[in-house]
Amino acid sequence: MTELQRLRAAFRTALDLPADAPVDDLSYQDDEKWDSLAHMSLVATIEDEFSVMIDTDDVINMSSFAEAVKILGKYGVDVK
Repeated sequence: MTELQRLRAAFRTALDLPADAPVDDLSYQDDEKWDSLAHMSLVATIEDEFSVMIDTDDVINMSSFAEAVKILGKYGVDVK
């Protein structure tokens, strides 16, 4: 499984989305399931999946799937 596939799976798991739900264009609160509580679950899921600790500024700035890709890059995770 590629890093991109792992990130997609993390989004689907944390946001309780179907296994085939498109997430690449997802943004915070675009989907009713991505609220503040789900956001914290998403961050925790991503941290667990990629063995990183995301700092507070990055948690706040993680406003979309695309932003999550960029943020993970800062922690040495090459999501392609």
